[in-house]
Amino acid sequence: MQQLGNAEKARLCTGRTFWELHGVERLGLPSLWVTDGPHGLRKQQGDSDHIGLNDSVPAICFPPAVGLASSWNRDLVQEVGTALGEACVSEKVSVLLGPGVNIKRSPLCGRNFEYFSEDPYVSGQMGVAWVRGVQSQGVGTSLKHYAANNQEGHRMVVDAIIDERTLREIYLPGFEITVKGAQPWTVMCAYNLLNGTYLAENHLLLTRILKEEWGHTGLVVTDWGACNDRVKGIAAGLELEMPGNGCIHSPAVLTALDTGELSEAQLDAAAIRVVELILKSRPALEQDTDYDRAAHHLLARRAAEEACVLLKNDGGLLPLAKSGKLAVIGALAATPRYQGSGSSQINPTRLDIPLEEIQRQLGVEYKPQYAPGYSLADDAINQQLIDEALAITRGADTVVLFAGLPDSYESEGFDRSHMRLPAAQLQLIEAVAALTDRLVVVLQNGAPVELPFLDSIQALLETYLGGQAGGSAVARILFGDANPSGKLAESFPLKLEDVPCHGWFPGEPRQVQYREGLWVGYRYFNSTETPLAFPFGHGLSYTTFAYDNLRLGGEAQNWLVDGASLGEWDGIRVECDIKNTGAIAGYEVVQLYIGAPTGAVYRPRRELRGFTKIWLEPGQTGTAVFELGSRAFAHWCADAHDWKIEAGQYRIEAGASSSDIRLDGSVRVLSADQVSSPDPALAPYFQPEKRAFDEHAFSALLGRSIPVVSPDRPYHQNSTIDDVSATLLGKLLHRVILRSMKKMVPVQGDEKMERMMAAMLGEMPLRNLVVFSGGRFSPRGLQFCIHLMNRRYLTALKTLIGRGNC
Repeated sequence: MQQLGNAEKARLCTGRTFWELHGVERLGLPSLWVTDGPHGLRKQQGDSDHIGLNDSVPAICFPPAVGLASSWNRDLVQEVGTALGEACVSEKVSVLLGPGVNIKRSPLCGRNFEYFSEDPYVSGQMGVAWVRGVQSQGVGTSLKHYAANNQEGHRMVVDAIIDERTLREIYLPGFEITVKGAQPWTVMCAYNLLNGTYLAENHLLLTRILKEEWGHTGLVVTDWGACNDRVKGIAAGLELEMPGNGCIHSPAVLTALDTGELSEAQLDAAAIRVVELILKSRPALEQDTDYDRAAHHLLARRAAEEACVLLKNDGGLLPLAKSGKLAVIGALAATPRYQGSGSSQINPTRLDIPLEEIQRQLGVEYKPQYAPGYSLADDAINQQLIDEALAITRGADTVVLFAGLPDSYESEGFDRSHMRLPAAQLQLIEAVAALTDRLVVVLQNGAPVELPFLDSIQALLETYLGGQAGGSAVARILFGDANPSGKLAESFPLKLEDVPCHGWFPGEPRQVQYREGLWVGYRYFNSTETPLAFPFGHGLSYTTFAYDNLRLGGEAQNWLVDGASLGEWDGIRVECDIKNTGAIAGYEVVQLYIGAPTGAVYRPRRELRGFTKIWLEPGQTGTAVFELGSRAFAHWCADAHDWKIEAGQYRIEAGASSSDIRLDGSVRVLSADQVSSPDPALAPYFQPEKRAFDEHAFSALLGRSIPVVSPDRPYHQNSTIDDVSATLLGKLLHRVILRSMKKMVPVQGDEKMERMMAAMLGEMPLRNLVVFSGGRFSPRGLQFCIHLMNRRYLTALKTLIGRGNC
């Protein structure tokens, strides 16, 4: 730091270009390249000053996080991470922007395909494996989006109102587990506010929790354009602002040093972490290596196979014989949806097509008949296409029908408004199901969908978004070359209205209230016995498994566990036996849940505290082993701002899903922690089935009044483009920016990109006009425009000539 001036330090703490960091050539500190994405390298080709969503180097496209999580296989996810790291080294990328461990609060979140689970333990375990894999190659990661970024709607300006306990038990543990277990080189702070403070300047989250409590040693980087106040950000623990913007905030930083608002020690601390990142990245940058694309493609196929979840298989319809008359229906069989849309979109090195892979399995003699059944270009019901599908159904022994969500339904930038499949697909499935009793539906989607046809079909295979090798993976699953072993890392509700946050998602443009508290996903569904299409943790196999012999403490005398006890801070070992009772080898995912005693604290019926994936040959017995520490039994006490353990009898449950518990026992937990009686106003949270989480109850949960949302006017730097579009100048700004964005990202004729760009533009705060213009639109120019839109013409004139406040 002694060799750097304050201006150089400030420059180090902001990006050089859209994807590059500043270096210091005279000190031998190279500029670094960072880029997306979590399931494949999306390095832009050519000029780095634009987003480049449609112009990236070819790379292996692995299944997105939704699929990796459904594998429940830590080792596999780490292998994928290692492969991603190898690709980064080859392309001289120093930080890969992932993984995303945000919680799936609602199935409607448009970016759920890029997140792991509705459960924080699963999210954290997958995050640890992914980060360890990537960073094993000397490449950094960026754990995102920290925190409470659980929706796309108004993500840049919305204030997430969350009570302290829910934040600590649901929305932070995924980050905590990953930080403590893998030390990601960077953590990316989210766009949104949390309880009134932007994440980019939230000292509690960035310093007190992340750095001091969890011990994070890396740096914090903004999501692209998430910086609201650069000086407050540095003081709060934000080291790096992205993207590059011509160092427009450096003057404010230097002024703050002069006035004492910011200390030189705070700026030094930020710059030091940036320099440490550069130094850690240098060894990999000095390597000149390539990676084995063929081997990575096979890894992508294996990942896609383990991501497949067999949801239904009546009568053992699957696997199919490689003979007979097969009809393949659905445009998604010929034009698969294999990844999500947005910043993680990959240009794959190759693409396996499901229809072609099915044809390859069957050979010339049993070549299947094919009909698209619907169009991917629009949602219109085309009776001619349906009739063509029905014609080949009549001549087939078995029908495999591909259905799912088009790109235009789910993407970064916007949320879904419903859980339905397109009407054309639903009508097609209904018509085909009426003609055959051997119908297999294969789903391609990034999040749960409603399944009104479930009772009319015989088999249902959830493939999610399979990556570039998803087509061959599906074919191998269908014909038994691979045994499905995936399990749902999220619940599949029967209908949207059953989701616990329904009515409070996505909230208002400026505020979203997490009124449901802890009642997220299976925690709610199991506790209220709400019927589901499929529960969290569910997934079938072509073989069967028997569970036996639950043991606590690992000793035979503890098989009868009712009398066992656990000391205040001791751990406990849980074991059970799993036997493959079927005819073929396969994996079983054994899940361990804990049920807390009914007492002074409201708790879900069961919460996941461990899982393991075991490969067993036919007739083989294996042992699932779990270690439970004190945290597994604890809850967050908002009054004490700490973890507490309530004494009592806890259930220990081993199962094949959250609703399929095969073995159970109990352990008495001894604790000296004092747990106070609950506020009577919290009564609705002890009866979640009523969902009576009114303002009075939510205020009691928060421990304060619900914040009042500020009015839209007068306009300010965090007003959105949509907010100001009612003004003449706002309309003009909208047109100019839209034209500029279309130059940056060609979207003509691409419905998904057009919709994403429209949503992102409309919900973008005005301050980002300065950031994304690289400073060409100055802070003073922005204030001038804001004063004009507020009809403060004299103030605008003073600002223009340099006498007004900027």
